[in-house]
Amino acid sequence: MTQAVQEAEQACALTDVEALWERLGHVEQRVREAVAARRAVDPDPDDPYRGQYLTPEAAARILETRDAFTPVPVYGDGAPGGAEDGGRLGELAERFGLTPPDVDLLLVALAPDIDPRFERLYGYLNDDLTRRRPTIGLALELCGLPAAGSGRFRFSPSAPLVAGGLLEIADTERPLLSRLLCVPDRVTAHLLGNDETDGRLRGIVREDTRMPEPDGRPEVLRIAAALGTGSGLVHLLDRGGDPHGLAVEALHATGRRPLVVDIAALATAPEPAMLVRALATEACLGRAGVILGPLETLAPERPEGARLLGSLCAALGSTPLIAYGKKNWDPLWTPESPVPVTVPPPGPDGMARQWRRALADAGRSVGLSAAHATADDALVEAAAAYRLDSGQLRRAATVASRLAVLGPRPVTPEDLRAAVRAQNGAGLERLARRIEPGVGWDDLVLPPATRTQLAELALRARHRETVLGQWRMRPGGGRGRGVIALFAGESGTGKTMSAEVVAAELGMELYVVDLSTVVDKYIGETEKNLERIFAEASDVNGILLFDEADAIFGKRSQVNDSRDKHANMESAYLLQRMESFDGIAVLTTNLRANLDEAFTRRLDVIAEFPMPDARQRLALWDRCLGPAIPRDATLDLEFCADRFELAGGSIRACAVTAAYLAAESDAPLTMDQLVTAVLQEYRKLGRLVLESEFGPWLAKERARGGR
Repeated sequence: MTQAVQEAEQACALTDVEALWERLGHVEQRVREAVAARRAVDPDPDDPYRGQYLTPEAAARILETRDAFTPVPVYGDGAPGGAEDGGRLGELAERFGLTPPDVDLLLVALAPDIDPRFERLYGYLNDDLTRRRPTIGLALELCGLPAAGSGRFRFSPSAPLVAGGLLEIADTERPLLSRLLCVPDRVTAHLLGNDETDGRLRGIVREDTRMPEPDGRPEVLRIAAALGTGSGLVHLLDRGGDPHGLAVEALHATGRRPLVVDIAALATAPEPAMLVRALATEACLGRAGVILGPLETLAPERPEGARLLGSLCAALGSTPLIAYGKKNWDPLWTPESPVPVTVPPPGPDGMARQWRRALADAGRSVGLSAAHATADDALVEAAAAYRLDSGQLRRAATVASRLAVLGPRPVTPEDLRAAVRAQNGAGLERLARRIEPGVGWDDLVLPPATRTQLAELALRARHRETVLGQWRMRPGGGRGRGVIALFAGESGTGKTMSAEVVAAELGMELYVVDLSTVVDKYIGETEKNLERIFAEASDVNGILLFDEADAIFGKRSQVNDSRDKHANMESAYLLQRMESFDGIAVLTTNLRANLDEAFTRRLDVIAEFPMPDARQRLALWDRCLGPAIPRDATLDLEFCADRFELAGGSIRACAVTAAYLAAESDAPLTMDQLVTAVLQEYRKLGRLVLESEFGPWLAKERARGGR
């Protein structure tokens, strides 16, 4: 650093310090003026016990300092009006069910928070200047209520002032009449016109300020009507729809503010009971409704989750509470049961509207132009195969918009697919091996019939919401909306690669189930492992691949011992679970005859993978070798395709072995190296080496020592 630069930085630092001291000088001047003004009206400014006591004369002088109570400024919309023209105080009394004596007690407790004179006066009346808030006894005296009668019961835990969170009682170890009264800051701020959410709820509660676009969905009217049935407790059973959006729209329809609770943050907060009371007060102050979900995050089936849910319902009382989740409400969770409303999937048109709305909102939030944030038909069609809840959909739209900002350009289907894959949880990845597709249709060498069956699988996965959901082509019996396919063929015929290609076509990931993590020697454990896999796969936009599926989807047999009985029970469980599966699954097998016929009936697509013919083998040899490896002019791939009846997997293994031999020789790949690789593959497969297949190349290989 040069000396000139150092001097410049030092000069800037001095300038900043001088500016700070100048501002502090203004503060000092104001303090001097305040001290002078105080001494001018103080009859005994040199009293050494000043501040430790208050004489009656001093109390009278405090009361004489102002002729009337000076109004304080309000924040936000502090316009008068409300219940019987009582302004915010009248509205508060109506919402919390306060009687006139309750309002008087509240004003007595509120006074020190608005005018500092009341602090000293209450200290004087309490005969203790350190207690500058009214006690219960003083408040009752000022309001003319009997301390020994019904007045004291206005401060019981069930009384409106205390139960509603409008008053807090301190010094609970003292006798009742000596306890101090305090009005929470949020209540004071509300009466002064401030509508900001309670600071104690920051990070736990947020207000959903988005104005929903009315879709004419009948569920909205039903939820709005259910909110007025008495308790205000409504449970939305999520069947693949948008319960959060419906809850927001229903609350807006009833003229209430939607307060969305982060369940995980509330459950892990240090003092959840205090936050529950603050939330109930906030909802009642702002004429709001509470949205709670998904309930699976709270785990109400556990004692601590049920206690938190019960305390929240009890604290809210008649304040609307809309909870949602994928499980039915258990009556044991809370003393009062909710009004149930089922939320069906929105259908293709509804999902398209959600995507367009979410992308438009996300585009505005990240700074995309209106043209770039608009979802065209191609983009909506690319998202048709995905199953996302409302929260995942909004997050995916945000991620896709952020990827587009890097352009800047409009959101593309690739952005959308990457964003959707980012919403997949890690739960399934702990149970299966995740493969991000890296191949496409051009990499497959299959008969036309097999390619048609693969295309049908992709078609079913893309339009299952329309066919199975909107048109109800699989009704009753608790059947899911899954798509299950069987790929049957010998080893190496391209079954796993085909599943990867279908996943790439749908913009999904492939999850290969590791049978070593599924099959367990202990009775019942295999079913538990499979249940975890199916449950995780239902919430993931991916394809579940059961390789060598006949190991767990085998035929049921006659029961001769306990092992046969439990094997049949395992097969019966799989039959039932496949019926209710909502995801996409592919089963592969080398021996189709080993699969139970009951499984075959539940399959949507069966794709046969035959051994490739000579023309297909030639294409496989050419593609497996690739364009990068140098080839000798004498390389005869047609000879290899005609003579060696190998599956695609074996051809790829031969190509890799020959490539290693070519790399060792530091020369182009020759026919000798290719034949050597084929011989090694034959020995690995246990096949006979016949001269009719290898022709003159076999003699050359033996002459070199049969390497």
